[in-house]
Amino acid sequence: MIDTIKYFFHMLYSIPDLIALGGYFILFLIVFTETGLMIGFFFPGDSLLVTAGLFAAKGDLNIYLLITLLSVAAISGDSLGYFIGSKAGKALFHKEDSRFFKKKYLLAANDFYEKHGSRTIVIARFVPIIRTFAPVVAGVAQMRYRRFLSYNVFGGLLWVSSMSLLGFFLGKSIPNIGEKIHIVVLVIIILSFIPVFVEYFKVRRKGRDDSGRNDG
Repeated sequence: MIDTIKYFFHMLYSIPDLIALGGYFILFLIVFTETGLMIGFFFPGDSLLVTAGLFAAKGDLNIYLLITLLSVAAISGDSLGYFIGSKAGKALFHKEDSRFFKKKYLLAANDFYEKHGSRTIVIARFVPIIRTFAPVVAGVAQMRYRRFLSYNVFGGLLWVSSMSLLGFFLGKSIPNIGEKIHIVVLVIIILSFIPVFVEYFKVRRKGRDDSGRNDG
């Protein structure tokens, strides 16, 4: 738990520095990795986009170029995740855990997909961790690529533009918000993880209910 908290705050204070040093390149790389490679499940997508929008409000980045580039990163990343899932198939569900792969997240994304169907590709954009594994699960499930692509494009554009513009308009509307950027990022991270905790407790409660019925 202590290590998780330390990592959380390290990530929180690193986002502005990453953007300042790496600009568009590091933003593109992080968004692509988080959405396209299963090792990117721990990347801070929502807070990264909002922070990038704040930088754009200050004039350090161009908001139009930002949204265009990161939409391409998000869409191409999900497409890569889909093809990884379609090629690897159900063997992924038997893969052992490693430092950069956690089967429980893949299973959680699979449950999410079974619950929401094709809409998962859009909804999962706004759910940390699930958004990394959702396209992989769609590939494993052999969702038709044309259908996947339509949800992918819509979801990618919606996620990137909404999060980036949120940061942009906050930066334009609130004086000196740049001085409180870490507070803003902290709030975004907390809000973005609420759906994850909700799903987690739903699964826990379902497990207890199933266990109670079996005991009875």
